[in-house]
Amino acid sequence: MNAADEAVSAILRGDVVRTRKPHPCGGDEWTVLRTGADIRIRCNTCGRLVMLDRESFLKRRKSLVSRSSSSGESVPRS
Repeated sequence: MNAADEAVSAILRGDVVRTRKPHPCGGDEWTVLRTGADIRIRCNTCGRLVMLDRESFLKRRKSLVSRSSSSGESVPRS
């Protein structure tokens, strides 16, 4: 993986991402709550929590809407 690929696949807590397919509630923007081998995301429309393995998350992610302001940003733990 080159540096550009690493920057795109880097996932930080607090990032807001857009998915390829919308959630049944109609929302397609999610906030990253947890990173690691598994990624926990929350729908910004209805608040639903979903846990995905990293590979599935990277396939479903369409774009990065906004980057977390800092790596130490306080995001509520769930």
